Amino acid sequence: MSAVENFLSYTEEQEVIAAIREAEKNTSGEIRVHLENSCDKSIEDRTKAVFHYLKMDNTKLQNGVLIYVAVNNRQFSIYGDQGINKVVSKEFWNSTKEAIQTHFISGNFKQGLIEGIIKSGKQLEQHFPWEHTDINELPNQISKGE
Repeated sequence: MSAVENFLSYTEEQEVIAAIREAEKNTSGEIRVHLENSCDKSIEDRTKAVFHYLKMDNTKLQNGVLIYVAVNNRQFSIYGDQGINKVVSKEFWNSTKEAIQTHFISGNFKQGLIEGIIKSGKQLEQHFPWEHTDINELPNQISKGE
């Protein structure tokens, strides 16, 4: 079994997906998690490439957030689209990354992802509140690469 398949148990994956649903409940923003075995270029470049591959840059308000994890490299990155980056500070991304990293260091990957998702959702809700015409533009499932 690959490192990606072993990163989270089935139950943990379902808890992460539930956190995405909860975080998106009061916002038009979109949050995704993507897992890959490894990254052979800069983590930031790969995160941007996956963001575009997953068509996260096609949201109506450009308010998608991707948490990317390269499991074997023991690295992760968070990428927000233009809409959210216009309204949140760089400090927000740093504090979110630190919250995830604290859990990852102790091996609690599920909780790290959930914490990052919830923090992102609160910012999205503040700047992009849900309106009755909003639709879920992207799947909530965890995407996986090789």
